[in-house]
Amino acid sequence: MSTDPYADLGVAKTASADDIKKAYRKLVRTSHPDINPGDAGAEARFKDISAAYDLLKDPETRARFDAGEIDASGAEKPQRQYYRDTAQGGRSADFGGIDPNDIFAEILRQRGGGQRSQGFAAPGQDHMFALEVAFLDAARGGTSRITLPGGEGLDVNIPAGLRDGQTLRLRGKGGEGFGGGPRGDALVTVSIANHPVFSREGDDIRVTLPITIDEAVLGARVETPTLHGMVGLTIPKGAKSGQVLRLRGRGVKRAAKSGDQLVELRIVTPMDADGQLAAFLEDWRKTHAEDPRAVMMKGVRL
Repeated sequence: MSTDPYADLGVAKTASADDIKKAYRKLVRTSHPDINPGDAGAEARFKDISAAYDLLKDPETRARFDAGEIDASGAEKPQRQYYRDTAQGGRSADFGGIDPNDIFAEILRQRGGGQRSQGFAAPGQDHMFALEVAFLDAARGGTSRITLPGGEGLDVNIPAGLRDGQTLRLRGKGGEGFGGGPRGDALVTVSIANHPVFSREGDDIRVTLPITIDEAVLGARVETPTLHGMVGLTIPKGAKSGQVLRLRGRGVKRAAKSGDQLVELRIVTPMDADGQLAAFLEDWRKTHAEDPRAVMMKGVRL
């Protein structure tokens, strides 16, 4: 996955929103996999372009990326500070900026009967968790459950539009504080499970929809699944396999904006074609000779 959405769109970091939109539209016209059938990397580049535009078209997410708060996929970057990271290049446990030696010395003083320091307190450590979230819960919002180190079960609120790799912070669900200090947090890094029907491209949802030969040739009104149930979809006359139809606003909703649903058509031949259909197609072939592969190989040398 790309780490620089500006480079994916070929624009400078100072580009205006209009410049970003123009660059995206230009790339879509030239980079879509449907018009680059011989290019094995076209689909991956197109996904990077779409993800880059999804991030940069939203002023809020663009500002957060520019500030280093999220990465190019929209995932939160951990905002942790570690003792002596800058001064010595070392890495120790996170004690909220307090020297761990002071903490342990205080514990020894207490055990040894010494007088307790006045006002000494430190926050507890953050605890890290990994959680797999169901695809639909990540897209629509929901709850998942984790078990804390002490065996306590905790319901985690899954916000709608959650992205793979994001980290959720549960305030006060980490380790105990020191000297009356606050508890640390629980940091839950999520991975999103695959779905048998849907896949996700930024905030857009993609589904492959099988259609029959007659629906493709004659056009039809069919049902297609979406995140929130079945909806009617018009198949245009002369539809082709690989053709993508767009259902606006049927994708993932984050804040006040929603992505779209991309419906890729796949023509399915009859499993048990009868003699009448076969006879018709034989007569059709005699008078309608056509080689669709000729366009694919035009100008290509092997």
